[in-house]
Amino acid sequence: MKNVLIVGSGDVACRAIPWLAKRFRVYALTRRPEDMAALRAIGAVPLLADLDDRKSLRRVAGIAQTVLHFAPPPASGETDTRTAKLLAALASRQSLPQRLVYISTTGVYGDRGGAWVSETTPCRPGTGRAKRRVDAEARLRAFGRRQACAVSILRAPGIYAADRLPLARLERGDPVLVPEQDVHTNHIHAEDLARMACVALFRARGGRVYNAVDETDLAMGDFFDLAADMFGRPRPERVPRDILASRISAMALSFMSESRRIDGARVRKELRLRLSYPTVREGFAAAIDQSRLSQGDSPGC
Repeated sequence: MKNVLIVGSGDVACRAIPWLAKRFRVYALTRRPEDMAALRAIGAVPLLADLDDRKSLRRVAGIAQTVLHFAPPPASGETDTRTAKLLAALASRQSLPQRLVYISTTGVYGDRGGAWVSETTPCRPGTGRAKRRVDAEARLRAFGRRQACAVSILRAPGIYAADRLPLARLERGDPVLVPEQDVHTNHIHAEDLARMACVALFRARGGRVYNAVDETDLAMGDFFDLAADMFGRPRPERVPRDILASRISAMALSFMSESRRIDGARVRKELRLRLSYPTVREGFAAAIDQSRLSQGDSPGC
């Protein structure tokens, strides 16, 4: 494995690139010319292409033995046309990738009423975005079987980091559900997800799915309460679902319509990865420390 192709050069990808660039030649696909300088600065060779433009993807064919696919599906429909175009481009040359790691979503499991979910739980997507992810996974699995490419899938929940915190939501005063109607939510720190993707290149089994989650076990309201307490914001108001629907966006409400608890034991056992932030409490604490240091405060003893 000498060359790695990154598809979808967003936040998580940019956290993975510096580690990868020390070991491999990394090509990073982006559709934004203004991002090319930043990608070069962290060690990648930027490729200007658009997953919605089949012709522009010709340049990725045969370029790398390994692909990290971080790109999301389109915003509408029930199929992932972007992944379809990418796979067609990758298959257009005789030199095919030998390994592909894809970041999907735990949303493919749908609503489970707060029950525990493992990788053997059947997919039951309840939203359009989850259906598009299921379609992408199926296309990637078929590509792996057809082209003898080891495809591994990481299903990630809500991604957070120091610059991806729910502080604006807390400051707006958006309410959450009353405890008796609340849903279970799952999380992963962006740094840990980036490390999982890198480790999966070496340790993940072809055709295998991994739940890329931390060990947090909280209802959504308790998650926001914890964030409010640790960051010095007021706790959100608790309201019944019928009232909540009139006070938050349809997108936000959709995330409060599904409840599941994701088992991430397979990552710890098979990828042998120790998380830097095993729960959101550690992630929040690190963000607070980072904020203090950036403001010039002494870390203390």
